[in-house]
Amino acid sequence: MAINLQKGQRINLTKENGTTLSQACVGINWGAIEKKSFFGGTSKEAVDLDGSCILYDSNKNATEVIYFGNLKSRNGSVKHSGDDLTGDVNGDDGLDNEVITVDFSNLDPAVEHVAMVLHSYRGQDFGTIPFASIRIYEGTPTNVREVFAKYDIANDKSFSGHVSMVMGVFYKRNGEWKFNAIGDATSDKKLEQTVQTVQQKYL
Repeated sequence: MAINLQKGQRINLTKENGTTLSQACVGINWGAIEKKSFFGGTSKEAVDLDGSCILYDSNKNATEVIYFGNLKSRNGSVKHSGDDLTGDVNGDDGLDNEVITVDFSNLDPAVEHVAMVLHSYRGQDFGTIPFASIRIYEGTPTNVREVFAKYDIANDKSFSGHVSMVMGVFYKRNGEWKFNAIGDATSDKKLEQTVQTVQQKYL
């Protein structure tokens, strides 16, 4: 059964059958913002959230960044499903809008930290975005086999007033990969700033 992540919580990537997860998907789901018009009607405002993945070596140097402008790592071990520019316009369809897939078995051996971050591209406040959530699962972008953990952004008031956050960091310890659920909003506005924030505070 999936657990609701708490800030600072660390989890092992162990499946129910006792084997270790070799590949994980980080899925991000969100909706368009409903706006009320002056005359009493409603309209939908598109929301563009961007999930990104940063690879760091043992010296905490960023070696690669996978995001909407670079959809896979050089050796293909990390893949991004592509940029969603609107969010779910007709309510939550239960599917992730963006998915980042990490194949731990094929990561460059020099990589010791895999950070997951999220930005609101248009500067829309996280606190205004419907049903924004993150889940970590085994499977593919179109086939969720086993959900390990969920993280609820929409119902966490600490994200209100912010447009960027560090979701969490996968890290290698004694040859095994684990996950640190950070869940901290940052004051960053751009991805380049968050690359440095993770390096300075979370590795």
